[in-house]
Amino acid sequence: MRIDAHQHFWFYNNTDYSWIDDGMMVLKRNYLPEDLQPELTKAGFSGSVAVQARQKTEETRWLLRLADQYSFIRGVVGWVDLCSETELKQQLDEFSKSKKLAGVRHVVHDEPEDDFMLHDDFLRGISLLKDYDLTYDLLLFPKHLPVAQMLVSMFPEQKFVLDHIAKPPIKNNIIDPWKEDLFRLAEHKNVWCKLSGMVTEADRRNQRPEDFYPWLDVAFEAFGTDKLMTGSDWPVCLLAAEYKDVTGIVQEYIKEMPAGAREKILGMNCIDFYGLDSG
Repeated sequence: MRIDAHQHFWFYNNTDYSWIDDGMMVLKRNYLPEDLQPELTKAGFSGSVAVQARQKTEETRWLLRLADQYSFIRGVVGWVDLCSETELKQQLDEFSKSKKLAGVRHVVHDEPEDDFMLHDDFLRGISLLKDYDLTYDLLLFPKHLPVAQMLVSMFPEQKFVLDHIAKPPIKNNIIDPWKEDLFRLAEHKNVWCKLSGMVTEADRRNQRPEDFYPWLDVAFEAFGTDKLMTGSDWPVCLLAAEYKDVTGIVQEYIKEMPAGAREKILGMNCIDFYGLDSG
């Protein structure tokens, strides 16, 4: 069973998606389940995990409604106000009623302070997630990896997954200190990693699958085949490549691996990490 571990939906508007600038015209439209489903089928995937793209509780409600309507959406990574001492528990109580809520995420790499994840209010929020059996997605830049190491060490029983291999500077071919920091993060048993988001960090107009192999080499050496999962980052990936080409990068890289390892990377690790229904 193949599961796309990372994709988004949205009704486009300038306010909620102000990060989509005029150089990203392909993203300035609606992207909904009926747009993704045929792409999944063509690429041989049977389901996906929908990840938040707005820092609003309404985003989580909307994604959970979509997941109820479309069975191929196997799980949702939503948003809650982790820094709210008064509202967080109420939000977690509400959203965790849905079996499709698998985890939460905050857009950390847009926060002005690099040590945002170590603020007391954020740490208090993270401390509650295990009680609800929820995972946490780490959306970071390479500069945040040392802070992430400190965070995950403070919560050894909390499951974390690194999105987009921390968005390394693939286009500029600068592999260190990203490589060193990734290895340090991977030493923590409670951290997984998504092989996603790579095409938009490379040369968007001139890229080949093998351009990503040095970065995949590092990820596989650091995390091994038991803690890696593949994701498209659709529709953001369309800035650089079509869905089938994006998912094909990892499939081509692992084609000589044993069948069991391929099954883990293309679906089973995602199912196990998020606790998805595999039926």
